Amino acid sequence: MEPSGARVRFVLLSLFTGLVSGLEITSTGPTSIEKASGQSVKLDCQFSLASEDSGPLDIEWSLLSSDNQKEDKAVILYSGDRAYEDYYAPMKGRVHFNSADPKNGDASINLTGLKSSDSGTYHCKVKKAPGIRSRKLLLIVMVKPSKPRCYAEGPTQEGKDIVLKCISSEGTSPLQYTWEKTSDTKLLPASAVLDPVGGTVNVRNASASASGSYRCTASNRVGTEECILYLNVTPSPNTAGIIAGAIIAVLLILIIIAIILFCCCRARHRKKYEKEICNEIREDVPPPKSRVSTARSFTVGSQRSSLGSMSPSNLHEYALKPQYDKIPSSEEYERPPSHVPLPPPSGAKMAGPNLSRMGAIPVMIPAQNRDGSIV
Repeated sequence: MEPSGARVRFVLLSLFTGLVSGLEITSTGPTSIEKASGQSVKLDCQFSLASEDSGPLDIEWSLLSSDNQKEDKAVILYSGDRAYEDYYAPMKGRVHFNSADPKNGDASINLTGLKSSDSGTYHCKVKKAPGIRSRKLLLIVMVKPSKPRCYAEGPTQEGKDIVLKCISSEGTSPLQYTWEKTSDTKLLPASAVLDPVGGTVNVRNASASASGSYRCTASNRVGTEECILYLNVTPSPNTAGIIAGAIIAVLLILIIIAIILFCCCRARHRKKYEKEICNEIREDVPPPKSRVSTARSFTVGSQRSSLGSMSPSNLHEYALKPQYDKIPSSEEYERPPSHVPLPPPSGAKMAGPNLSRMGAIPVMIPAQNRDGSIV
């Protein structure tokens, strides 16, 4: 029973202290604030004191952790009649008390150069013994949309589906996109389908009337940005003519390649054939005759033909001339030197029958006149 009695006494003492204390938070403004990045914000925390609050004044602002397992982060403090404004490193130089002397009942702070990381729940705690009071405020730092990029996706030709896209790379969700035509009728084409979340406009079966300038606006709760797009819908090209031209070009290329290959093969075949002819050894051709036998046969034949045309009167003169042009027969080449007949005496005249018996061959010499010409 004794522990239960002690607990009851503690609860009653707490209630009595609350009733006696005159410390109160008097701020009644909104507890949720939305601001754009780069802006400034005032977190309001007004309080009032009574004569019963005689202890030292302590003010503490902290950023509550979203994870219960982590500790809260103290942002700025006031204790012992002194302000500690550079207590939290990420906000150093950006957080200050709104009043130069918070003891006058103003514990509000100003936060400048807001960043998206500054978002969170801020807790203002005012303590002056025996009273303690606190207030919580939710700060949402939103990023303004960046300047969007406008472009057309797909071929911008008549009869095709053209997609107009608008994308902003930065900005706190939700972002909303709106499209409007700024030229001609100021209205989007009748076949256009708008997606405000994705930022697209699908113009189905586009016609030339869809050409013109368009404006896209990206917006959220803290700002807007826009971009301009000019759309030019062109007539569709002659597809059949393009295909026919492509086919003809391919055929011409194939024909040229075939001609080049044919010429190369033919030149290679001709070169190979000439090389084989040069290296071929013909066995059916008899070897060439020697120069001696050819000359002999030619001389003998010439002599015989000359003898047939000689007259008896010229034969005697021919017999008297030395036989310097006689070509020895094969028997004479084979006969030993001892059997070679001696030449007739230079002064003696031999008759034709004697010359024949000695083996001489009659040769006809053409008659000449005194001038040297042949008769």
